[in-house]
Amino acid sequence: MFFSIIIPLYNRPQEIDELLNTLTRQIYKHFEVLVIEDGSVNRAEEIVKRYSGTLDVQYFEKQNEGQGFTRNFGFERAKGDYFIIFDSDCLIPENYLEIVNNSLAANWLDAYGGPDGAHQSFTPVQKAISYSMTSPFTTGGIRGNKKAIGQFHPRSFNMGVSRQVWEKVGGFVITRLGEDIEYSIRIHASGFKIGLIPDAIVYHKRRTDFYKFYKQLHFFGRARINIYKFFPSQLKLVHFFPALATLGLLFTIIANIMAWRISALCNIVLVVYSLLIFFHSLYKNKSAKIAFLSIIASVTQLTAYGLGFMQDFWKRVILKRS
Repeated sequence: MFFSIIIPLYNRPQEIDELLNTLTRQIYKHFEVLVIEDGSVNRAEEIVKRYSGTLDVQYFEKQNEGQGFTRNFGFERAKGDYFIIFDSDCLIPENYLEIVNNSLAANWLDAYGGPDGAHQSFTPVQKAISYSMTSPFTTGGIRGNKKAIGQFHPRSFNMGVSRQVWEKVGGFVITRLGEDIEYSIRIHASGFKIGLIPDAIVYHKRRTDFYKFYKQLHFFGRARINIYKFFPSQLKLVHFFPALATLGLLFTIIANIMAWRISALCNIVLVVYSLLIFFHSLYKNKSAKIAFLSIIASVTQLTAYGLGFMQDFWKRVILKRS
């Protein structure tokens, strides 16, 4: 099978350099790479050209439209039987394409998704963020998990679709704010088979500090409401949990300020939750520093997502603003 790897890029030349470097080490060699510069000011053309001798790589430039429509640009120009989408901040293990090819040969999927993890070279903050996004003690536990609730929706940092899907379903119809989930829902609705390839892992850098992580997760919370506007049935009880956790944290702060009796119980709950995260992360990462940072990452994730969710729920569902 011949794969087309499609990578949208926006002002991240260092990241695409690292990603392309990992692709040169792939065991499975039947693939091309399309890098699409989405209106960047800090362009990466010269960096991409350096890989033309070791990769079948093409570089394109277009006006800024967002990642969804930039992927469509790549789909239109891809030659492969199967299209694979990566975010530019991913590192790809050398056996990734081999795993995907063998998995599809044994159990065909019209579209697939894979999990993400932390590379050993990541900073402690990046490892803590990766833990938070995949932890059973946050909403990250349902991402890239065989036991995910409801339909499996691949995420676009690590996602593949067959040419047949592209020809029948088309591409992304929204360019951001949950565009990958919306696309997955339409693929499901068209009768195609979607599944998880659990060993097709990528190392996803996500964000390098907690402020950038907060902004990203606030965006994710808003994206869930955007998906709801397209598909109301896709809003599940689990999607309200970060908002409830955020309200619970706010209540705990107020209870302590006002010296309410219930503040002691609230504090106990918060401490127990923090200890669960700490010791689970310590077990996973073998580092007390990362375990402590995992508490900060988890609280950041829940509150950022919860506030973004509540913001757009109020504006777009209650007030019915577009």
